[in-house]
Amino acid sequence: MKNALKWLLVCTLCANLLAEDESALSPTLLSNLKQAVVSRSDYRAWQNAITNNDIKQLALNREIINSYNDVFSLRLKTEGITDQQSSGRCWMFAAFNTMRPMVMKKYNLATFEFSENYTMFWDKLEKANLFFEIVIETAQKDVEERELQSLLEDPIYDGGWWSYWVNLLEKYGCVPKDIMPETINSSKTGNMNNMLNRLAIRDAVELRKLARQGQKITALRQKKIEMLKDFYQILVLHLGTPPEQFTWRFKDKNDKVIEQVYTPLEFYRATIECNLKDYVTLADHAIRPYNKHYEIKYCRNMSETPNMDFINVEAPLLKEYAFKVLQDSIPVWFAADVAIDMDREKGIMAANLYDYESLLGLKLGLSKHDRLLYRHSVPGHAMALIGVDIKDGKPQKWLVENSWGNKIGKDGYWTMFDNWFNEYVFVVIVPRKYLTPQLENLLKTRPEELPVWDPLRQMLN
Repeated sequence: MKNALKWLLVCTLCANLLAEDESALSPTLLSNLKQAVVSRSDYRAWQNAITNNDIKQLALNREIINSYNDVFSLRLKTEGITDQQSSGRCWMFAAFNTMRPMVMKKYNLATFEFSENYTMFWDKLEKANLFFEIVIETAQKDVEERELQSLLEDPIYDGGWWSYWVNLLEKYGCVPKDIMPETINSSKTGNMNNMLNRLAIRDAVELRKLARQGQKITALRQKKIEMLKDFYQILVLHLGTPPEQFTWRFKDKNDKVIEQVYTPLEFYRATIECNLKDYVTLADHAIRPYNKHYEIKYCRNMSETPNMDFINVEAPLLKEYAFKVLQDSIPVWFAADVAIDMDREKGIMAANLYDYESLLGLKLGLSKHDRLLYRHSVPGHAMALIGVDIKDGKPQKWLVENSWGNKIGKDGYWTMFDNWFNEYVFVVIVPRKYLTPQLENLLKTRPEELPVWDPLRQMLN
């Protein structure tokens, strides 16, 4: 009897303690949550509408759709839409798209595309080499440190930045698409990337083990060379063998057949008639002080090149520079967050394109600063600006050339409302000659280093 009473007291005490735990989802709290919703007079109609329909279609802002048109006061002449397919090469496609009009004009071509497959081959091999160099450099550090964990998550990734592309062209040149065309694995990189990442981690384990056994850097680098042979093999088997020399044979708009022999570096110098190293990265990095020069640690694709650096300015200045460059008939590479407020069928980017707040009766707004700081928004995609619509001296909307093929958007093109630019564009690339003396002086200062986990290191795809 006494034991039973003791057990009852213990159970009662435990129940009371649980009941007093204000962090738990108690039955009373759950009942209150339910009552707050089902007591609404429109609850049933509200639930029926959303459970039986695509919420994006219900929330589509009709005012924005009705105000949309595809008339632009300034529109650059471009031909053809490229398609990165199931790969994270947007940064590469967007960069080549800014140069294609120049090549088509020079050679009087109806259409032209560079080989993104060729460039990706060297990008992957360079990233593997850089990764091994970082592993050797940090071999004595705890592998669970935040910096190393960030680098180990996806070592041989698809993504990159404008500076990565410039590095590749300066070292390896480029080729036309028909010289090294797409393969199944360049168009759909998931399986290949899984294999490359597995190899990278396997080799990282081995390199760190050898380093901690006292192996010198020369010995570790010799081991790295043996490891890179496996990467080269995987890339050749999946993407093909990059040409050292090739014959470019084409027919221009006048049906004239032209044939020329090039190396990839010769082709680069012949076709891209501008100094890519003179282009500058401007960013609206809202969680960092403006009017400063920054770089991001390990944000590069080659061991011997500098990290990606940028001048931090607010969105209105990004737009001002983009407009200046477009006025000179030069497409503008830019990076943005395309996960929010985009209609893939109509090709529209507009802030509040989906009015979830009115539909759900909730406040969902977040500032650009808070979205970046809490990792809700990152510059995950690169595209090219090729037009702008100016009214009363101010941009109303921008014309975007994407790399998702011609079945997404309006024949592959997108209309970006100016308010979307403010909220979701983070980076634009402009020739250095457009900079004001103030920004030119900032660019000459030593950049402040940001950590590898900075949200702007998010690799574009």
